Amino acid sequence: MEHPLLELKNIECRHRGIIAVENLNLHVNQGDLVCLLGPSGCGKTTVLRAIAGFQPLHAGEIRLRDQRISYPGYTLSPEKRRIGMVFQDYALFPHLDVCGNITFGLRDLHRAECKRIADEMLEVVGLSGMGDRYIHELSGGQQQRVALARALAPQPELILMDEPFSNLDIEMRERLSNEVRQILKQQGTSGILVTHDQHEAFAIGDQIGVMSEGHILQRDTAYNLYHSPANRFVADFIGQGVFVRGTLLSPDTVKTSLGTISGDRAYEWEPGSEVELLLRPDDIVYDTDGPLHAKVLQRAFKGAEILYTLKLEDETEVLSLFPSHHDFQVGESVSVSLALDHMVAFPV
Repeated sequence: MEHPLLELKNIECRHRGIIAVENLNLHVNQGDLVCLLGPSGCGKTTVLRAIAGFQPLHAGEIRLRDQRISYPGYTLSPEKRRIGMVFQDYALFPHLDVCGNITFGLRDLHRAECKRIADEMLEVVGLSGMGDRYIHELSGGQQQRVALARALAPQPELILMDEPFSNLDIEMRERLSNEVRQILKQQGTSGILVTHDQHEAFAIGDQIGVMSEGHILQRDTAYNLYHSPANRFVADFIGQGVFVRGTLLSPDTVKTSLGTISGDRAYEWEPGSEVELLLRPDDIVYDTDGPLHAKVLQRAFKGAEILYTLKLEDETEVLSLFPSHHDFQVGESVSVSLALDHMVAFPV
């Protein structure tokens, strides 16, 4: 059986005696792009540092190509791991030109070979002909590409990226997220991205691990995290939505103040159990003949869509996405209906 490229088995990391990561398991196959997504302080950067060799383990082990590179009492030094790193602040050298930054880790190679690799990497990241520029002459997005080129130059087994787009504006962040994914896929390079931004995680990751308090709560595709969250934390953290109280009538039917709702998922709780039903903005649709009547509390224009906060007649507040040509102002009345293709409920 083929082993994963990277495997974390029951790892534990501590800071000043406090457990930051506990009993965590993760594997990355060749060519995979995996994201660790979670709020500040959840342990995601600690996991990345442990993989890179900057953080010792108190329990468990890390294997790269089935070689043990970390376990309690032993940490293979970072430079021997063949792992590339892209830092949050890029960590580029202002006194070196772009070419010098890219080839900084290639000390054992002849100058001509370094130049060839630098030119090749600049072409890969879309910066051909910019090797003689200095870092201060580049935009934030260009600096980010240089940092990626430098990480790719030694042909690492794995690229680690720690909040790599956090210094960029939203538009540049979205564009670069897609570009970085394309570059890594074209190179066949495996990668792990750490971020608190779900849009970045969705743009880059084949799989996303949602973290909280040192644990991975669910690892899945973006689609499944959104439509089939494993627990209340994941449901709250991924996407937008509200919870409404209801009573389970049968395994796939819930009675709520919005009506009786049947879905595609069967639950094993006793009939009569109190539950909370997750309603996403795309579950509540504009419908001129809809049975639910609401008042617009807030609106946020998003181009092709408008996100409305609505108050229903029973005082329940929900979110709804309308196509933007349905333009309602705060205080206006609208009619909506429910379109729950995926029912997600949790016990109260």
